[in-house]
Amino acid sequence: MKLRASILHLFEQLTQMIDQLDSSTYSQPIPALSNASIGQHIRHIIEVFKELENGYVLGEVDYELRKRDFDLENNPEMAVSCLRKIGVEVEKDDKSLLLVSDYNEMLSEKTLLPTTYYRELIYNIEHTVHHMALIRIGWNQIWDRPLPSDFGVAVSTRRYRERVNVKF
Repeated sequence: MKLRASILHLFEQLTQMIDQLDSSTYSQPIPALSNASIGQHIRHIIEVFKELENGYVLGEVDYELRKRDFDLENNPEMAVSCLRKIGVEVEKDDKSLLLVSDYNEMLSEKTLLPTTYYRELIYNIEHTVHHMALIRIGWNQIWDRPLPSDFGVAVSTRRYRERVNVKF
């Protein structure tokens, strides 16, 4: 599955970045991230993927129900282990799912929207890239080692920059 290759590439970038941090730097609050840590962003990425895996089994995905595992934001080795496990688990056939939406505070009932597993994987890829871009900002605040130039940059943005010859 082509989507899995994209996910594995992102997870490898995250793993290489995490491997450079000790647990105290990984969990350090960063002012530029509203005092969130790199570990908190990694935890969030992992939990969204885990919720999709739960939803695959149930036929219904509700990202708001994700279990917050705060050990993930303090334990870089645990986070890397979870990323590797998810990388194996995403190799599934596509299937129809329902996405539970609860974004309107004025409504008391949730909305169910048709989606598919692959569509949600695409969402999770984009969501991961977004958080990687935030992580890059935090990284640059606390660390002087460079991240890869494509870390936190969407594929479409990289292609556009290459087409118009913009360096990143």
